[in-house]
This record gives sequence, C-alpha cells and structure tokens, in this order.
Amino acid sequence: MNRRFVASCVLGVAMAFTSALTGALTPTARVAAPTDRFSLDAMVPASFAGWSVDDSVVPLKPDPEQQTMIEKIYDQTLARTYVNHDGQRVMLSIAYGGDQSKALQLHLPEVCYVAQGFQMLKDRSGQLATSFGAVPVKRLVARQGQRNEPITYWITIGDKAVLSGIQQKLRRLAYGLSGKIPDGMLVRVSTIGANEDDAWRLQDRFVNQMLAAMSARDRTRLLGVAGR
Repeated sequence: MNRRFVASCVLGVAMAFTSALTGALTPTARVAAPTDRFSLDAMVPASFAGWSVDDSVVPLKPDPEQQTMIEKIYDQTLARTYVNHDGQRVMLSIAYGGDQSKALQLHLPEVCYVAQGFQMLKDRSGQLATSFGAVPVKRLVARQGQRNEPITYWITIGDKAVLSGIQQKLRRLAYGLSGKIPDGMLVRVSTIGANEDDAWRLQDRFVNQMLAAMSARDRTRLLGVAGR
C-alpha cells in the first residue's frame, strides 16, 4: 500500500478525532434552565433583624465603561445599603450571570475597585462561618483618599461556592468537560471604616442575619452547596 496514502488516512482520522473531541468538550447546555428564573430584588429582604434599606447611600457605582461590560456579563444585579438601629451601615451588591463560560466571567472586586482609582491594600482568603455552613470568601481592603472600605465577597460557580482564582477556573473547566455552561453569582458586602477587623465582624453578622431571613431555596442560590 502506498505510504503516502496510509499517511493521509492516518492524518485524516486524527483530524476527525480532534474535531470531534473539540466539539465534545465545547459547552453547549446551560446549567440554569429558563424555568429557574428568579429575582434578586425579591429574594433578598428589604428589612430583617433590625436592618433596613437606606436609600440615601448608594454602593460603589461602576464607571460607564464598566457598566457596559457588566450589562454584557450579568443577567441581574442588586445594589443596596442597609442601616441598623445603631446607625451602622453595610453595602450589599449581588450580581448573577447565567453564562459563566470563558467569554463571560464574573467581574471581581479586585478588578472593579482598582479600575475606579482605589488602592488595594489587603487581599486574603478566609472562611465566613454561617449557621448553614462555612463559605470560602475573599477579604479585601480598598482605599481611595479618605475612604477606607473593608470588603468581604464570595462567588458561586454552578451550585458550589468557590474562591476566585484557580478554584474558579477549575470549577468552570469541570463544567466545560461535562459539556455544560455554569451560571455564577458574586455576593459582596462592604463598610466604610478604618478598622477592618471590626468591619469584617459586622459584615459577618449582617450576612448571617440576612441568610436567616431568606427562604431555604433562595439561601441555597446565594451560598451554593457549600452553604447547605
């Protein structure tokens, strides 16, 4: 048999296999079905455990360029400031995206704040203890002029809370190998103050009280399986 013919056949089979493998590994089905629709505004109570929405203070707003990008990657966003009877304020921001493929990824606070002129003073990983399970979180401190803003945030990819970075990428990869496109959520709470340890304790208390006031289904949406 002609060697060139054999080589051509082998090459053709290899190319066909590669094409088939690429197609098989390209996510096509979204994890979140259209019937899973929900409203962030409705699922998070406007008042609970002595906290209520304070419309006079608005969480950090993205600049026009970032806003355009946010509208592309998120299906829903929620931004509120809560105040309690002691006058303490906590800013809450939640963003949900139904498509967390490589093209559309969560816009992380480390990027968002720095892009708006903040200096990122601290960035560390931690665990937020809740009555519904421990949640992996990032603890940040961002500063712009006299504004010192300690931040706690977590993300979910599909049905699991993970740390941003390598865990986030591995989670997306696992879904990609299964042919599915995961959804994702980013939950951020922050306060204004010089003492970050006091701020993080307040934020943890706020998160726990908020979770306790939510329905089990909505709470699971917010925390993923790590929070069950």
